[in-house]
Amino acid sequence: MQLSIIIVNYNVKYFLEQVLLSIQRATVGLSYEVWVVDNNSVDGSQEMVIEKFPTVKLIANTGNEGFSKANNQAIVKSTGDFILLLNPDTVLSEDTLIKCIDKMEEDVQIGAIGVRMIDGGGNFLPESKRGFPSPFVAFCKTSGLYKIFPKSALFNKYYMGNLDQSENHEIEILSGAFMFIRKGALDKAGLLDESFFMYGEDIDLSYRLTKAGFKNYYLADTTIIHYKGESTKKGSLNYVKTFYQAMIIFARKHFTDSSARWYIQFIHVAIFFRGFFTLLSQKIKRFYLPVLDAGLLYAGLILCKWFWAWYKFNNIDYYPVQFNLFNAPIYMLLWVFSNYVNGAYLKIDNYIKLWRGLLFGTLIIAALYGFLELGYRNSRAIIILGLLWGLVALTKLRVLLISLKYGRFQTTIPEISNIIIVGEPAESERLQLLIKQTASNKNILGYVSHDQLKSDQDCLGNIQHLTEIATMYKADEVIFCAKDISSSEIMKWMTNLGSRIQYKILPEEGSFVIGSQSKENLGELYTFDIHMNISLNSSLQKKRFLDLTLAILFILFSPIILLFKKGVKKLFTSALWVIDGECSWVGYYKPDKYAVHLPPIRRGILNPLDEFQMGTNDLKIIERLNFIYAKEYTLEKDLRIIWKGRSKLFR
Repeated sequence: MQLSIIIVNYNVKYFLEQVLLSIQRATVGLSYEVWVVDNNSVDGSQEMVIEKFPTVKLIANTGNEGFSKANNQAIVKSTGDFILLLNPDTVLSEDTLIKCIDKMEEDVQIGAIGVRMIDGGGNFLPESKRGFPSPFVAFCKTSGLYKIFPKSALFNKYYMGNLDQSENHEIEILSGAFMFIRKGALDKAGLLDESFFMYGEDIDLSYRLTKAGFKNYYLADTTIIHYKGESTKKGSLNYVKTFYQAMIIFARKHFTDSSARWYIQFIHVAIFFRGFFTLLSQKIKRFYLPVLDAGLLYAGLILCKWFWAWYKFNNIDYYPVQFNLFNAPIYMLLWVFSNYVNGAYLKIDNYIKLWRGLLFGTLIIAALYGFLELGYRNSRAIIILGLLWGLVALTKLRVLLISLKYGRFQTTIPEISNIIIVGEPAESERLQLLIKQTASNKNILGYVSHDQLKSDQDCLGNIQHLTEIATMYKADEVIFCAKDISSSEIMKWMTNLGSRIQYKILPEEGSFVIGSQSKENLGELYTFDIHMNISLNSSLQKKRFLDLTLAILFILFSPIILLFKKGVKKLFTSALWVIDGECSWVGYYKPDKYAVHLPPIRRGILNPLDEFQMGTNDLKIIERLNFIYAKEYTLEKDLRIIWKGRSKLFR
């Protein structure tokens, strides 16, 4: 047996199917076996493998065993001269495996090979080649020095920035997404260290291979796609904690006592700062537009106050300073809150909801105006001027942000995405049917193929002119039919067209289209899925409004509730979590296990099981209740679950 390919899978069925199809095309003429180790997925991964890939050897774990242990389970059973550890979120070129085997046979000192990787947008992934994470290298990586000196061998050794991505090199550390290993080298260096649950095991194994006398090699002659971000979120606090804990394990294992102590202390500091900035980044992404609105509204009110004082009284200091400290902040907050309630922050280009929110907020301010003490009642003209300022300034802010995003003057985000299909007529027709049934906001411009059919009006031209065609038709998205276009050709076009366009792939005989524009997100999925009410923007908006309303009411009435119920502290804490956006009053039951294939929502204080006041470990019942909740979601359903499960709010 020449080659054993091992894939560890956890709840990424569509990615797994796509990589298994690419393996079939990359193993022509080879003697090989494929192992899939499934860590107790609940998305139908195991059933898909059994049904569609009967020759694949499946190891079905009853729990999530982690990356290292799962790989080792298959390694000890494998029979190949070479072993490939491969992530499920990858796509191989047709020549990838052959070139790796040829390089191994050419140089017997090579213990493991990594290849050039690009993400779903065609961008090179720097982790394709890495250096040993010594304390100084880790410092440069964590502090961001490597970004300032991206080509430096000293400051960017972590990503070996001094080495050309298009040339072959001997390197120190390979990526666990693709590790092509000589079986004899693995026997000498040892299996993956199972103390690493996730992350760090590739660094540890790469280092042990070099200590065993072998070379690690970066092969730029072939390219694979590594989508990333499907099982873990790189920007999440959980990722930060897990990754740096893996680095601590590595330091204790391979550094001297004094070096390890220094390194571990540094890592603890890095965890704190990285976690802080990760949390800050998440909050900024969520609240940047309301914050910008608030700043503009406050500044506008101050300007309006000065203008009216000068125009009406010829004295810019006519109004007391309390306007700046009391009136202006209150008006500003009411306008922002009104915008939020009216859905102005769901879409940046929803100007109607923005204007409606400002007008509604003005009515609230006018209603409250009469309740203020005389000393706090400033001219109503300032409120009207503030409204006019808000209508103009906040509208222009959105136009500016949208124009900056697209690099040209643009007032709205296109509702419809223009798609070009790359493939032959039969696959193009099949793909068009799939898109029309699952994605209503897609405009299919036509297709390009190897042989232009002038008689077919849907044919836009020959694939050789894809760049010109995509530019001329202003394509937002290109979908490749894997049956008609080789993986190598797909990757070439992704690189040539650039990251402005989104790319997806229709696998041969697959009933889905999948892709991701960057390594940080899963991207879109077109498949024959059932419509879910919970995924509608209107449903999410209503759900959030209900969450905030109930949270505020619970906090306001908590002293009264305390007279009748114990556990008000728990209710109060839950309300704060809901206001902060960390939770919803109702969510899926154990979403990481029983709802991975459903539209994502906030974690719930309560769940669908609470409506029936039941507890069960029956997988099918739990999945069914989560499914029905997502599919048939209404505001009344949340209220019913909260009422039925109200006792749980206090304990």
